[in-house]
Amino acid sequence: MEVNSEFIGCRLDKFLQEKYPDKTRSHIKHWIEDGVVTVNGETVKAGYSLKKTDNIEVGEIIEKVVNATPQDIPIDIVYEDDDMVVVNKSQGMVVHPAVKNYDGTLVNALMHKIGNLSSINGVIRPGIVHRLDKDTSGLIVVAKNDNSHVSLSEQIAKKDCRRIYWALVDGIVKSDGEIITNFGRDKKNRLKMAVLSEGKVAHTIYRVLEVFKNYTLIEFELKTGRTHQIRVHSAYMHHPIVGDKLYNNSTCKFKLDGQLLHAKKLILRHPTTNKEMVFESELPEYFERVLKSLRLEINHE
Repeated sequence: MEVNSEFIGCRLDKFLQEKYPDKTRSHIKHWIEDGVVTVNGETVKAGYSLKKTDNIEVGEIIEKVVNATPQDIPIDIVYEDDDMVVVNKSQGMVVHPAVKNYDGTLVNALMHKIGNLSSINGVIRPGIVHRLDKDTSGLIVVAKNDNSHVSLSEQIAKKDCRRIYWALVDGIVKSDGEIITNFGRDKKNRLKMAVLSEGKVAHTIYRVLEVFKNYTLIEFELKTGRTHQIRVHSAYMHHPIVGDKLYNNSTCKFKLDGQLLHAKKLILRHPTTNKEMVFESELPEYFERVLKSLRLEINHE
């Protein structure tokens, strides 16, 4: 799409809303964030100011995902009340329907088991306050009503909600630390995120838990919640996560279906009672199996 003179200087998201009047601004924002929209072949922010020479392309948008439908899919619910549900998500499960993942998601399963979820994120992402990547396992909290959704979202925004992950990374990490960078979508590969000279701030704290021969078990705590944040920051510090097919270029010697990254602990305040709640989950069997093999390797030396 070319930019007509009337839209020069207009925000990209507002321009697209004019072109797709049946879509909400939030819907369009997700298109832009997911890299479906490009300007002159590159991904940009929703607030990008349009120029006369800009060429806007909207990639494959398959509107098959109009509604998330209930599906009887096994999930591990570790806590539930009238306001929220905490799930221990398995590796390989997508959180909500999207292009190329129309069903079989956590949302489909929750709609079958729970029924009503908060409506703030619409019919595609009901109840979803934060996300986990498909191949990241572990704890995720979902809102059952709009008041809970607002409370939980505010806790994440204000960093009152603590999200702690465990990951096995390549190489020896000698000490604890933190990473603070600018962050955004990779300009060459829209499926990836990257550390950039500009963009949103991404802040990760890490602590060394156990050191093996050529590997380190690390605890990561998110202070911001950018897409792929831990995975990108691990690669940025030259210690990519084991099994990460997108950000780790080294050959993995373990038989894995995805990265060894697990959302281990979730600390939040209950949306209604304001009481602090702490949830913790065990590492998946395949993760423990790798750690066991690495401990045996050290003991046999």
